[in-house]
Amino acid sequence: MIRVLIADDQAMVRTGFGMIIGAQADMEVVGEAADGVEAVALARKLRPDVALFDIRMPRMDGLEALRLLAGPGVADPVRVVVVTTFDLDEYVHQALRNGAAGFLLKDSGPALLVEAVRAAVAGDALISPSITVRLLEHLSPPAPKGDDAGLSPRELEVVKLVAKGLTNAEIATALFISVGTVKTHLGSVQTKLGVQNRVKIAAWAWERRLIS
Repeated sequence: MIRVLIADDQAMVRTGFGMIIGAQADMEVVGEAADGVEAVALARKLRPDVALFDIRMPRMDGLEALRLLAGPGVADPVRVVVVTTFDLDEYVHQALRNGAAGFLLKDSGPALLVEAVRAAVAGDALISPSITVRLLEHLSPPAPKGDDAGLSPRELEVVKLVAKGLTNAEIATALFISVGTVKTHLGSVQTKLGVQNRVKIAAWAWERRLIS
């Protein structure tokens, strides 16, 4: 079972996320926190596989709680996915610097929330598609075109869709392949590019101007 901790100051949000997680056959909610101090204490006590943290919480915000649990120098970091209403670049940058294993907007929907939890467990990092596209559009300077790193045509198709912010399920639908095949392609891409997650895959694609 994937053990999940939920931290949000709104009881309705905690309940909603709990229902989504609880509906998965391989996931369970092991704890809930209403503020950042409680979230850090519970995370250290329960050692969940993944923690879902809001940003704006009483006593300690989610970004500081994240830093204490997964930031630079933390010996045994907790995988934390930030789930927030606030679509601000400064929050995204700070969350990633503080070790976030994902950054989602609360309106992303149940499917993306579940995929973000699974990605975090797998050592990947999933960021809301709209945020990924906006951040990567500002990368500079771009690398020269023509460097395909030995990727196959199908792998390049997958990379381009990742860079556009599509989830694995959406990529599978777009290319008429299974989600398992998408994951296989992504594993091969990560090996060839020498990167660890889909965010870096997307960055590679944008740097090489594969996306207009």
